[in-house]
Amino acid sequence: MPSPLLPITNPSSHHHASSLSSLASSPASAVFGSKNGGAGGGRGRGRDDDPIANLLISSPFDDEKAASVRPLLSRTSSYASAGVAPAAAAAPSSGLYQQRRRRSASENSLSSMSDNGRHQPLGREVADATSTRLGWRLLKYLGVGYRWITRFLALGCYSLLLMPGFVQVGYYYFFSSQVRRGIVYGDLPRNRLDLYLPKNMDGPKPVVAFITGGAWIIGYKAWGSLLGQQLSERDIIVACIDYRNFPQVTIGDMVKDASQGISFVCNHIAEYGGDPNRVYLMGQSAGAHIAACALLEQAIKECGEGESTSWSVSQIKAYFGLSGGYNLLELVDYFHSRGLYRSLFLGIMEGEQSLQRYSPDLVARDPNIRTAVSRLPPVILFHGTADYSIPSDARFVFLPGCIV
Repeated sequence: MPSPLLPITNPSSHHHASSLSSLASSPASAVFGSKNGGAGGGRGRGRDDDPIANLLISSPFDDEKAASVRPLLSRTSSYASAGVAPAAAAAPSSGLYQQRRRRSASENSLSSMSDNGRHQPLGREVADATSTRLGWRLLKYLGVGYRWITRFLALGCYSLLLMPGFVQVGYYYFFSSQVRRGIVYGDLPRNRLDLYLPKNMDGPKPVVAFITGGAWIIGYKAWGSLLGQQLSERDIIVACIDYRNFPQVTIGDMVKDASQGISFVCNHIAEYGGDPNRVYLMGQSAGAHIAACALLEQAIKECGEGESTSWSVSQIKAYFGLSGGYNLLELVDYFHSRGLYRSLFLGIMEGEQSLQRYSPDLVARDPNIRTAVSRLPPVILFHGTADYSIPSDARFVFLPGCIV
């Protein structure tokens, strides 16, 4: 009766069959052989000469070689020609090959998993490190003063009281099909905007480009979700433009982000059903200040020679400023008394020497830029008389003919 174990090589070799049949009772030396003698007293064969030894004993180097070897169909056909069932012949060799393959692949997999383990959390670690660094930088400016701490706690209590309303607005923001979140308008972090679309998109709609407030520190595009919901129900498209905050950037980069977002709205809103000829700019609190700076800066660029611009102030039908501050020189001391300390505020505004540059009220009064000011759209300012974040008398009329 032939042995049920078949070698990997051609079974036509009679010595292989006899070696398999005597394997269980033969000593190890009979299997491996030696240079001078072997089992049965004949000329011995070394491990490299005996396929049975190669089959049973393998080194790690052999495993690596085995991983790159694949079974050949010609071997199966040779078994068939010898009168042996291909399935029975292929089973041991295939099982051994798979075992070796698994061992080698597992080693490679472990190394690749180790590499992935090193690289996958790298982006998260960088983000965490950046957030920590920016947080410590902000705390360095704030210090341990009681004013900002009490204001922060008051804001937290106020948010808790309004939580039922926030839940409703949050549900609308995340689950409404009318909200397009996170549309990219630039290559830098937080260069995103949200679009609030009317239900009935039967024709080009008027558009409001809105820049939210947040004391130049906690501004975020989602803060405009309630305004976006209300105006979209009145057949108006709202684009809430996000921008980088302090301490990640200072006021100059905030204005650049806002300007790039406005450019995207002016040039691409038609793709979302908006009317590019009816675009209105709106900002609230710090966002009103940033929007006014972006508008003035763009008008000055258009009057300069060789200045390339991606949008024009002529594309803006009107500017609406809500509770904004437009003369920073008059607000430094007030903000300090409210917890936005002088050192922090000057850090946001790039130093005391830049306060005039980023004060729209003072810039618009400069006689050297009258031509640029004449290019501006109608300006309408709103401010509540009971507003303590920015006093109502700070709504300086920074343009002739401005409606307050």
